[in-house]
Amino acid sequence: MVVPRWRRITDHAIRYVLLTVIGAVMIYPFLYMLSTSFKTRSLILDDPLQLIPSDPTLSNYVTALTANHFGRYFVNSALVAVVSTVLIVFVSSMMAYAFSRFDFPGKRFFFVAIVVGLTIPTMMLIIPQFLLARDLHLLNSLQGLVPFYVGTALGFNTFLLTGFFETIPQELDEAMLVDGAGAWRRYWNLVLPLARPALATCAIFAFLGTWDEYAWALTTLNDTEVRTLPIAIALFQGQHSTSWGLVFAASMIAIIPVLIVYIVFQRHFVAGLAAGAVKS
Repeated sequence: MVVPRWRRITDHAIRYVLLTVIGAVMIYPFLYMLSTSFKTRSLILDDPLQLIPSDPTLSNYVTALTANHFGRYFVNSALVAVVSTVLIVFVSSMMAYAFSRFDFPGKRFFFVAIVVGLTIPTMMLIIPQFLLARDLHLLNSLQGLVPFYVGTALGFNTFLLTGFFETIPQELDEAMLVDGAGAWRRYWNLVLPLARPALATCAIFAFLGTWDEYAWALTTLNDTEVRTLPIAIALFQGQHSTSWGLVFAASMIAIIPVLIVYIVFQRHFVAGLAAGAVKS
């Protein structure tokens, strides 16, 4: 059946209008946060629809960067996020390679356990994680955050990478095996280069999850020298009132590393996300 031209045009117009409305609803909070970060405290409660400040100022950014050891917290978060992201991508890729290429006792059980573990809310693990960190003397330290960030993220990233690795033809492994390549060489020289889209996707998810994590850092960190950036932003919220200009300015600064990571890996992001959801 041939669809009339006017109907196709109408369908496209309705689709574009809906996408425009949805896009505007999603981007407005970000634009409002950006606008508020340039407003003085007396103008913050003005018309929320006014996205261009009448008297913009950089004082909120200056205060955010110089108050409450913000720079130290920024560096702390960067160190923890980078180390955690590297370990998450490396370990989960090795696990995914084992699940997609080898047969071993309990393989199906362990993979199902990983998938089931994804259904457990992270907040339910706070108490057992705290007790474990206490027994291992990992409380109140940046290095104590890394093992728990890595362990929390391994399940999802292993699941994602396993689906992608299974789309890589096993004939390539067999060809390298004929040439005498061992498992490590096939993993390092064959699978990882072909899996760059999926690895980039995992890197984005891992960095975002560790960079923005607040609950576990707040639970385990007490000394000001080892606090992370989300805690620094929370400190701008006073007991009786909140300096929203400072909070939004600090939040805009905190977004910068996330945007950089996404821009670097974005060309691989969509391909990796789609491939990891489909098995061959």
